[in-house]
Amino acid sequence: MWLAAIQLVSGRNWQDNREQIAAELALLPRERPLLVLLPENFALFGERQGYLDGAETIGEGPIQQQLAEWARDYGIWLVAGAMPTSIAGSDHIHTSTLVFDPSGDLKGHYHKIHLFDVDVADNHGRYRESETFSPGEEPVLVDSPFGPLGLSICYDLRFPELYRRLARAGARVLLVPAAFTAVTGEAHWELLLRARAIENQCYVVAANQGGTHETGRQTWGHSMVIDPWGRVLASLDSGRGTVLAPLDTGLMDELQRTMPVLGHARLL
Repeated sequence: MWLAAIQLVSGRNWQDNREQIAAELALLPRERPLLVLLPENFALFGERQGYLDGAETIGEGPIQQQLAEWARDYGIWLVAGAMPTSIAGSDHIHTSTLVFDPSGDLKGHYHKIHLFDVDVADNHGRYRESETFSPGEEPVLVDSPFGPLGLSICYDLRFPELYRRLARAGARVLLVPAAFTAVTGEAHWELLLRARAIENQCYVVAANQGGTHETGRQTWGHSMVIDPWGRVLASLDSGRGTVLAPLDTGLMDELQRTMPVLGHARLL
């Protein structure tokens, strides 16, 4: 079993981003089962109106049709990091992760719970996701051949209670699609990812945006796959590319047997 994270430098236009993704998918290895994670904003990376205009209803729309087709054509589990999805009767939208199986069927989705309303010392400065997005309410697990997949998006990474809930519910692989800023990413990205892997004894697959975007925003990159002992198995510094690593279910089982952290937890 293999885990892959695709790193992009997405822009405002879906067709241009689509070409970036297609080029990476064409280079995937032949081994299956294979899980492929796309980053946050893989389809559209821009500003408020672009997200509103590009939002799709869950289960409908050209972006989702393309995702399903890719999953089916390549025979992969394709996790569409995060894209804008509409909310009926609302002037806000969700940012959502969608999981497609190798038949192209949508197996589950997750709406980002923690919104990035933060001031950062970079050239963008002020981030207010709540002006465009509404938060999700519930953690989500999706069953797969890799074990249950725990879904999250970007800023969620700073909230360990979400991942502990996912782990206690049976998650084996934690997925973190992101568009982490260069400033916060350099300081905290790898530290937080490795902590989430270690404390929950899960694999972590993190797909980040990695470069300077049309809007001038700068993202950190360093997409990676981390094992349950906290070792970085594969990583990519910047630019477009794919990181790939094997999943060893025996390692998870052994760690949980010899160091049963979840069973020892007392403050819940």
